[in-house]
Amino acid sequence: MIVIELNKRQEKILQIVKNNGPITGEKIAEKLNLTRATLRPDLAILTMAGYLDARPRVGYFYTGKSSTQLLSESIKKFRVKDFQSVPIVIHEDSSTYEAICAMFLDDVGTLFVTNKDNHLVGVCSRKDLLRASMGGQEIHTTPIHVYMTRVPNVSVCYKDDLLFYAAKQIIDKQIDSIPVVVEKDGHYEVTGRISKTTITRAFVSLIEDE
Repeated sequence: MIVIELNKRQEKILQIVKNNGPITGEKIAEKLNLTRATLRPDLAILTMAGYLDARPRVGYFYTGKSSTQLLSESIKKFRVKDFQSVPIVIHEDSSTYEAICAMFLDDVGTLFVTNKDNHLVGVCSRKDLLRASMGGQEIHTTPIHVYMTRVPNVSVCYKDDLLFYAAKQIIDKQIDSIPVVVEKDGHYEVTGRISKTTITRAFVSLIEDE
């Protein structure tokens, strides 16, 4: 579904259909003193965008949907699997210093912490590492699992979840990102991540696709 900024002629077409629908393309053209061929591109755009519905041998109907509603419908079709990025993972026994280096080198706000079986055991944020570095602890020897937030107190999502659901978790929990996981034998394996940057990229793609 496309969200567009309507031109004056398209706005006139919508008003005509609102007031007279169902109405044929020929009748709309007559009211605007234009040919059917001239109107065809506008009618196609309005129909594809969801403002109008068309039925053969009946005519055009106004759907009653606003631009905001159409945008909402488009966003709700986005799935996590279409936007997830590569997760940055670190072992639970890695030092806090190694975690700081990994976060800096990969330019991320959250690290996902796993055990020897590659099961997700926790997450570590910038705030966690800042607290560790300011707390007087020996960051070269203290393992990262000391500072991480542990499972099950970790928000996760699955590849087939709506992106909206993942975004809402990020906002509600005030976190930078959440892991995309698969569940096996009661444990999580990390396959991707959804971050604030992901959400921004989704909105940009929506506008670019208009």
